[in-house]
Amino acid sequence: MTEKILTVCNRSGIHARPAALIAQTANKFSSEVTMIKDDAEINAKSIMGVITMAAGYNTQITLRTEGPDEVDCANAIVQLFENKFEEEE
Repeated sequence: MTEKILTVCNRSGIHARPAALIAQTANKFSSEVTMIKDDAEINAKSIMGVITMAAGYNTQITLRTEGPDEVDCANAIVQLFENKFEEEE
């Protein structure tokens, strides 16, 4: 299992577009992908699940991947967060 702590760095938080990017990226891998915020644990392959986390600016999220390509999957999602979902310079 691979686990990473992520911070939402884009000012508008995780709304529909970033949620879609997260789910699309997660679905490219066969590993299970879970995101945890407070007590809520969601399947990151579900756009609706990611949106319902209501993760605003500076929110910390735990990303957990488990499976044969877990490291590559985690790194791909970390990259989305680091690039602020390509929404800001």
